[in-house]
This record gives sequence, structure tokens and C-alpha cells, in this order.
Amino acid sequence: QARLIESGGGSVQAGGSLRLSCTASEFTFDFYTMGWFRQGPGKDREFVAGVNWNGGSTDYVDSVKGRFTIYRDNAKNTVYLQMNSLKPEDTAVYLCATELGQFDTVSTTTFRYDYWGQGTQVTVSS
Repeated sequence: QARLIESGGGSVQAGGSLRLSCTASEFTFDFYTMGWFRQGPGKDREFVAGVNWNGGSTDYVDSVKGRFTIYRDNAKNTVYLQMNSLKPEDTAVYLCATELGQFDTVSTTTFRYDYWGQGTQVTVSS
């Protein structure tokens, strides 16, 4: 059973930065797409960013383009989400997930992802 553990969440003021980490175990990390999603209070789960198995393809939701960067270190079985210029509307629980399979593009829909972490809370105050 794949395990994904997120860390790095916290509380920051608007304009601040955080780096989230997601460390994977119990599966061959460097074979699969990794994605970050978020779910705010009373909202649906939303795709934030994803990176394919070899790092050659990334995708972002429009609202974070230019502010967030996703990257992976396959030697450490870890995917990161660097979040800069944070806004109050970025407040949410952030979850990482993996899509089993080697694809050249990144899936942005939740049902394509097979395993999920528990999430880490990000709170941005104005």
C-alpha cells in the first residue's frame, strides 16, 4: 500500500512563502505522476499542480501560475510545492497524490489519482 506523507504547512501572512513536501514510500516513486490538490472550507477538492514521472511535464491551475512551483527529487522519493506570494484565498488543506502510470502529461482530475496523503493545513492571513 502506497504511503504519502505531507509536511511544511503552517500559518503565514499574505505575501509570504511556504514549501510543502510530500514523501512517498511502499511504491516505485519515480515511475509515477505526483500531484498537489487543495480543499478549502466548504469547497471541492481542487487540482493545484502536478509533475509527471520524469519531471519533464508540469501543470498548474491558473490561479497559482507564476507563484507556485512543483518539482520532484526522485532520489529522495519526495515532491515539493514551493508557494510564494501567498494569498488568503490559498488557505486550504493541501494534499499530495499519485497517479499510477508513466504519462507524458499531467492529469488534473481527482479521479485519475490512486493514492492520497492525509494533507497539511496552509493558512494565509491578510
